[in-house]
Amino acid sequence: MQLWSELRELEDGIDYGTPPRQGSPVTLEVDGQSITVPSGSSVMLAAAKARRNIPKLCATDTLEAWGSCRLCLVEIEGRSGFPASCTTIVSEGMVVKTQSEKLQQLRKGVLELYLSDFPAEDVEGGWSEFHDMLAQCGVKSHPYEPAETHLESAVDASNPYFLFDPAKCIVCNRCVRACEEIQGTFALTIQGRGFDSKVAAGQDQTFFQSDCVSCGACVQTCPSQALVEKSLFEGEYSRG
Repeated sequence: MQLWSELRELEDGIDYGTPPRQGSPVTLEVDGQSITVPSGSSVMLAAAKARRNIPKLCATDTLEAWGSCRLCLVEIEGRSGFPASCTTIVSEGMVVKTQSEKLQQLRKGVLELYLSDFPAEDVEGGWSEFHDMLAQCGVKSHPYEPAETHLESAVDASNPYFLFDPAKCIVCNRCVRACEEIQGTFALTIQGRGFDSKVAAGQDQTFFQSDCVSCGACVQTCPSQALVEKSLFEGEYSRG
């Protein structure tokens, strides 16, 4: 039986950010390098094929593109603004720049905003994708004064196998999408708008009370340690 990565033609273990497509070849330029990918592919996937590592949080190649985190912005010749590479489809002759001073500045600003509502004691020594992106973009702190945050939100430890710490949740929607696209359980949703947006199980129940089947798809895809296996901790879970 083939592994999931092999079925998706991802044998080298790289996360291409968006699922591979099957289509006629399209050739574009990424940071001066010519790369050919199937039509329908994202700019992010093309960049990954060219070994150009675009920062990302809401994107992963096992889920359809969502475009919410705004970390994967790029510059495209002839286009205004800074489109998200995960939701931008390649076109013949497209010229893409994944690194520039302006892009670095924008990505730094996005991560600083996320960091302003993330437990400070869990920044140093963290091992999640979020921490990897902080390191990749050189972000260690943020310039914002203390304000309303989610840092006092209660941990949901009701599930016997994993817990959910909303203080570490960046509302990237990956857990919700994994529950829907991979498992087909539809146990998770995003409730609220703006600052009040949050991941909710069932009808705003605990994970144990909801329709969650403990498959672990949400835990596997979470980029920020908000959903994490209990077996990784000795004794009672605590932040920091």
